[in-house]
Amino acid sequence: MKDAIKVRILQRDPVVHDVRNASLPPLFRGLPIIDDKVCADGCKKCAEVCPTNAITTNPVSIDLGLCVFCPLCEESCPEKIIHFSNDCHLSASTREQLTVTKDTKYITPEKASEKIIKYFGKSLKLRQVSAGGCNGCELELNALSNVNFDMGRFGIEFVASPRHADGIVITGPITKNMARANEICFEAVPNPKIIILFGACAISGGIFKESKEIERKFLEENKIDLYIPGCPPHPLTFINGLIDWLDKK
Repeated sequence: MKDAIKVRILQRDPVVHDVRNASLPPLFRGLPIIDDKVCADGCKKCAEVCPTNAITTNPVSIDLGLCVFCPLCEESCPEKIIHFSNDCHLSASTREQLTVTKDTKYITPEKASEKIIKYFGKSLKLRQVSAGGCNGCELELNALSNVNFDMGRFGIEFVASPRHADGIVITGPITKNMARANEICFEAVPNPKIIILFGACAISGGIFKESKEIERKFLEENKIDLYIPGCPPHPLTFINGLIDWLDKK
């Protein structure tokens, strides 16, 4: 009993009380900041070292749907144009919003339609589909239910059956082996329903985007409601993205 009390005192308060304004460690890599500077003549070092070809130059831009948030571009840039902030607010409601330029100061999803807010504003149940991921994104989603983030306090929860869900959260690049299973799961969700892509692999294929073993036809045939970038995304990115999208106060 004494040991349990001692551990509790050492841990202090583990709950993130204010998820909207929670401070993350300085070393956390969140929203990239691109300074308004000119690249050296012919320099493309940042693009050359990027493992997913997420960067274009002249002018510099970063596609967060491809970015795996490694520091290689920041480290290789001789002009120090790129650096990562610790801002975890990265969720977007359109694919185009994930392109970061020198003019990008923040990313916020557009407010969901009144119909979506009417249906899901007070309670949102989600079924997570692991479609060939490495388990990194899955671990972060599991953390959303723990005492630290406690996503349930916002009326957002994961459920075991798609029959009880309002939408699906896809992780992984969607491999051929999981393509049909993903479709079956989505078909089982009653209408109206939403689709959320969690992580670079789900959004773009990530480092596997050129693989012949992925099948992403499902994403071409269905409307995506929310994109949550990262490799893996932080739990706070997920919570804040949904809260902003559903216009929760």
